Amino acid sequence: MFENLRKHNKILMAVLVLLIVPSFVLVGIDGYTRMTQKDRVVARVGKIEITQGEWDGAHRAESDRLRQMMPNLDARLLDSDAARRGVLERLVRERVLQQAAMEAHLSVSDARLFQELQTIPAIAQLRRADGSMDMETYRDLLARQGMNPAAFEAQLRADLAVNQIQSSVTGSAVPTNTPADLALDAWLERREVQVARFIPADYATRVQVTEADLQAYWQANQGLFQAPEQARIEYVVLDIDTLRKEIRVSEQDLRSYYEQNVDRLSGPEERRASHILIAAAKDAPAAERQKAREQAQSLLAELRKAPAKAQAKLFVDLARKHSQDPGSAARGGDLDYFGRGAMTPPFEQAVFALKQGELSDVVETDFGYHLITVTGIKKPQAKTFAELRPSLEAEIRNQQAQARYAEAAETFTNGVYEQPDSLKPVADQLRLSIQTATVNRDPAQGTADAQGVLTNARLLAAVFSDDAIQAKRNTEAVEISPSRLAAARVVQHMPARTLPLAEVQAAVRERVVSARAAQLAHEDGLAKLAAWKVTPAQAKLGAAEVVSRDQARNLPRALVDAVLRADLQAAGANPVWVGTDLGDQGYALARVNRRIERAPAGDQAQQSQQRLQYLQWWTQAENEAYYQLLRQRLKTRIDLPASAPKG
Repeated sequence: MFENLRKHNKILMAVLVLLIVPSFVLVGIDGYTRMTQKDRVVARVGKIEITQGEWDGAHRAESDRLRQMMPNLDARLLDSDAARRGVLERLVRERVLQQAAMEAHLSVSDARLFQELQTIPAIAQLRRADGSMDMETYRDLLARQGMNPAAFEAQLRADLAVNQIQSSVTGSAVPTNTPADLALDAWLERREVQVARFIPADYATRVQVTEADLQAYWQANQGLFQAPEQARIEYVVLDIDTLRKEIRVSEQDLRSYYEQNVDRLSGPEERRASHILIAAAKDAPAAERQKAREQAQSLLAELRKAPAKAQAKLFVDLARKHSQDPGSAARGGDLDYFGRGAMTPPFEQAVFALKQGELSDVVETDFGYHLITVTGIKKPQAKTFAELRPSLEAEIRNQQAQARYAEAAETFTNGVYEQPDSLKPVADQLRLSIQTATVNRDPAQGTADAQGVLTNARLLAAVFSDDAIQAKRNTEAVEISPSRLAAARVVQHMPARTLPLAEVQAAVRERVVSARAAQLAHEDGLAKLAAWKVTPAQAKLGAAEVVSRDQARNLPRALVDAVLRADLQAAGANPVWVGTDLGDQGYALARVNRRIERAPAGDQAQQSQQRLQYLQWWTQAENEAYYQLLRQRLKTRIDLPASAPKG
């Protein structure tokens, strides 16, 4: 076989060229790179993979949610490595718990799902007086969040199943009062202390600094005195809002759109119906369902025998007597008015196919068998052109903007790639303005220009890529947010450099003085600690105060921890001395005079509140331990370094 391949290698190469080259022409090398990046697996939970694309999508969704909640939030925080890593950790946790729920065969009933939906205020208010839901508004509400009912409810079911898993762990965390009180006694123990602080600023005047000292410090710490890597760039932005503003809608188009959509825009038709339900669950035995069907058919025959004028009253009487719908039977089967989407499909189809006063055949649904009559039809009053004109224009503008953006985005993406030496061709073609700015590689080190799209970490990563810097090629089109693209080109690159001592001499002096003053404070504190242990009467301490873990009295946390760790039992009646190095904040020492029992609970309610707090700590620890156990059992891993690159 290999001999045949060697003989026909030219033919084989030609075939491969015919197969491979067209795909590169159609997709482009950059396209292959992007597809590979998007499909790159960043985490695994058992056999479930989390891809770069999923991670990016979740990060965008989380960023959009936070921007809506906090419009003034610094975009650089959202694009930080820590924020992106946090989103990935959350995705992993969700997959781990979902997998555990699946393995436990947990499911959520329709009734439980409906009950949960009613706890969401925006959805609960869509419920009508008869218990049905305004489905059209429900769908619109979800659509504005980029979801549909099926996907939203599937996610809600998954969340509820996960909650069952977590509640099974939480429910087992029931420590009794005795261990809770023992733990709280230790946690809330108080100690009386007297403190002396040794502040570096008090020692600054004693520090003598020479030029040689400054030179030596600057030489040894050049990383502290760096001008960041920067680039002077040109960039263009394509967004749907700009396109929307350019759209002009003619009067003729508005009137034509009005005539085509007036019924939809005026509101949905609603119908009032009554029904008689003979209940039979969809999973009931066939004989039971057949018996229910025969009863419904018998009632239908009785209704059809009645004179037309008496039929409506007979329907009400039969509904009160035989209907097994507890919500409507007492009202003669009346369901009030409802629109499309509020009822199960077979029921809805029957209602909207009937004329007013007409009686249906037997209608089968998952709930059983229905007899239905329509008692009212409420057609919406057509709104005038003038009433609808603002919404008509906005809707047309939005539709046309979406279409233009889809086309322009393709032109933009291809243009910056196919003509990589300049942004001018694509800017001219799409009538975009070329802007200039100076940006830093690290978005946390923003420049005066770093606002809006220039804070986007993915765009900055593209700007400072080797291809953009060395070859001076356009970056790829980067999606900044939904319906917003940007591309840039490096005009001038300024590498990171160490600032000369002459430029940073004041900052160097400040650091040297601060470091030496902190060292003097530390040395003085240690000396005083040793001396005062021997001759306590010479100690110059502050007034006695009581501290605890929950009431630190503005003392440094390191000092409070040292005070509460001090072994008073070994010291007997003598006070205990402790000292703590506070780094650049100097030194602190304390004399621990005595131990004070935790403050007694003021009343039963306060005691219960403290025990509840302990229970919450306990359950959090139990949940975290269980999650870590699941992670280990499912062989979960994140395939990224601690400081993950942005995708």
